[in-house]
Amino acid sequence: MISPICNQPLLLVEGDLRVLVAADIHLGLEYELWLGGVSIPSQTEKIQCRLLKQLSEIKPDRLLLLGDVKHNVPKTSWQEKREIPKFLSTLAEVVKVEIVPGNHDSGIADMAPLGVRVRPSTGLLLDDVGYFHGHTWPDREILGADVLVTAHLHPAVRLKDPLGCTLTRRAWARAPLLPEAVKKQYGFSSTAQMIIAPAFNDLCGGLPLNEPENEARGPALTMADLERTRIYLLDGTDLGALRGIKESQKS
Repeated sequence: MISPICNQPLLLVEGDLRVLVAADIHLGLEYELWLGGVSIPSQTEKIQCRLLKQLSEIKPDRLLLLGDVKHNVPKTSWQEKREIPKFLSTLAEVVKVEIVPGNHDSGIADMAPLGVRVRPSTGLLLDDVGYFHGHTWPDREILGADVLVTAHLHPAVRLKDPLGCTLTRRAWARAPLLPEAVKKQYGFSSTAQMIIAPAFNDLCGGLPLNEPENEARGPALTMADLERTRIYLLDGTDLGALRGIKESQKS
């Protein structure tokens, strides 16, 4: 059973193991903002407290960090070097922690303390659910799963009211795969559904899936049948298929 946690960008996957999934934490984002002239306090402790609260309430067997635990690339900031090992160590005191690295996670294996396992960036298969960050093509065996869980895109939806004002909200996306895209890459088709997780960090921008996007965003977007993708807000509101959302938002 796969259940988003209401009003939280977290996913609970229940099989033989109860796995809590958090994606795109982007610790150290404040350093990049500081370089751009925006000064805000470190959010690492706040993010850690949010996760610890959910771990205490949900009591999963495992916490899976689905890529982009850190933010700065190609170099690692002084803030990340100082805060990330402690952050991971604190989480590992209460639950088994695993990381599927994302494109921002250069050097994460060197920062991971004992008790934190760093998996290959090509993904992880657990209880017939395939996990990968989404910036690179997953391993072939991942595509044999019934359900895929990915991240990387920071999915969102941009909604417009009758006065023309817009509001962007983080969202979950549940996408059928495009058989031709999978077959072109792997030589076989897949009937799996792909769940795209929103970013856990509140400071991260989102990609409004209902607006045209020309920028290459990786294999996750390449494989998704966007027109038939179903969009859900964090509070559980089902907005329906992306095709219908686009139609309803036309001026």
